[in-house]
Amino acid sequence: MSLFRLAAATSRAPAARCMSSLLVNQPEYGWLKDIGIGKVNDGVYNGCWGGNGKIIESISPINEQPIAQVREGTLADYESVVSASVEASKQWRMTPAPVRGEVIRQVGEQLRSKLEPLGKLVSLEMGKILPEGIGEVQEAVDIADYATGLSRMLNGKVIPSERPGHMMLEQWHPLGVIGVITAFNFPVAPYFWNFTIASVCGNACFWKGAPSTPLSHIACTRLVAEVLEANKLPGGLSGLVTGGTDIGEAIVDDRRVNLVSFTGSCEVGKKVGTKVQSRMGKMILELGGNNAITVMEDADIGMLVPAVCFASFGTAGQRCTTTRRLICHSSLIGEVVPRLAKAYGQINIGDPLVKGNLCGPLHTTGAVESYRAAIEEAKSLGGKIEVGGNVLHGRYVEPTIITGLPHDCDLVKRETFAPILYVLPHNSFEEAVSINNEVAQGLSSSIFTKNTEYIFRWVGPEGADSGIANVNIPTNGAEIGGAFGGEKETGGGRESGSDAWKQYCRRATCTVNYSKSLPLAQGIDFS
Repeated sequence: MSLFRLAAATSRAPAARCMSSLLVNQPEYGWLKDIGIGKVNDGVYNGCWGGNGKIIESISPINEQPIAQVREGTLADYESVVSASVEASKQWRMTPAPVRGEVIRQVGEQLRSKLEPLGKLVSLEMGKILPEGIGEVQEAVDIADYATGLSRMLNGKVIPSERPGHMMLEQWHPLGVIGVITAFNFPVAPYFWNFTIASVCGNACFWKGAPSTPLSHIACTRLVAEVLEANKLPGGLSGLVTGGTDIGEAIVDDRRVNLVSFTGSCEVGKKVGTKVQSRMGKMILELGGNNAITVMEDADIGMLVPAVCFASFGTAGQRCTTTRRLICHSSLIGEVVPRLAKAYGQINIGDPLVKGNLCGPLHTTGAVESYRAAIEEAKSLGGKIEVGGNVLHGRYVEPTIITGLPHDCDLVKRETFAPILYVLPHNSFEEAVSINNEVAQGLSSSIFTKNTEYIFRWVGPEGADSGIANVNIPTNGAEIGGAFGGEKETGGGRESGSDAWKQYCRRATCTVNYSKSLPLAQGIDFS
């Protein structure tokens, strides 16, 4: 019998699959109308709403029922969006940065006013539990607040000149148009990481989200559009084009798009990076992350267990920062694995909109098949299923812990976007770091220890080679104040806080001669 407690079916659960009507038309989902979601929703915004492509349905992974319909964009619609952004950028770049910041402050207020229904939509459409859905929208609010303050701190430099009567300045100017392509697992926050920061820097943005979460993109864009219209600003400052691969390829190939920010798989990210680089465009790549928590012999197990649980099966293992490997000191495996298995057995799996459920469904049926295939491959390689390992129903699966696999086998080194945790033994700090760093990705890593030497070696140059290196906290749940991103096949891009804003700018070094002579640098005499 499964150790897991499957939450009782509710009116949102798979038993309702036979219902033919759209969820938006059902009284239980009347809150969707509060954020502008109707039966058929235009998926293109360039200052006006429209769309001339096919009509698709957004399917909830919770119960596999259609939520509402969306009219996608065509390549002609894409052209209208990009053209609007190009024109809007010319006005926006001349607007004082603090004025731009005030507009972004208003965007944050709009999001804050619809925090709960937007969070519910994220949960309904993506499948993450409601606290995580609301938390994702809160992250968008937080980055808007951050960007508002940043708009008064986009500082350059005054650099001493070696020539008398000269002054050197360093300035940052907007790139122009930013195209943002986001993934299904975070259908809201990554766009706002990009849009809010890029906008206060003076850029126009437009958004192509994942085809399976279009309603979240539309609802957010409606709120942004209200702010732009209230300030008599062009809609091209935050456009939207809903569509498939053809739209994504157009963005990547378009020289008018000065920077492409792409969130997705390593496989697709490599293709995006190659194409954008071939036209000498700029890019921010936020790709996969085969993340690990390292457990040293002095770790606080009481802190470790809840951290691993949240990091490994939160969002049903569908975060880029999900913990997929637990590199545990061999002396502690006998204690850690049973305690984790017991905690896993207390998980309520079910409708993520129901309070108390901690694990919702996988987003797609393809993800379920990837989960199933990974479990079978692990068994064939001699791995032991300590807990979980089963598909329950629909898109719901059991979070799983597997032991007994070599740390360097292809399965462990390959990211499976599902709640599967591989436990790997180590016997020294050096061995743990080596195992941590041997995967192709380099997004997030964490170590649990009280040893100050381990801590500072971990965050130092000989430690974790990931963009995020944590101590005594999970690999997920990054704050907006730091730059978010990773190294190696994670892509090297940075979004959100710190000095990530500079990626949306071009740097100009300006030398001003205010004298009446013309001395040359390096003392060159050209007379």
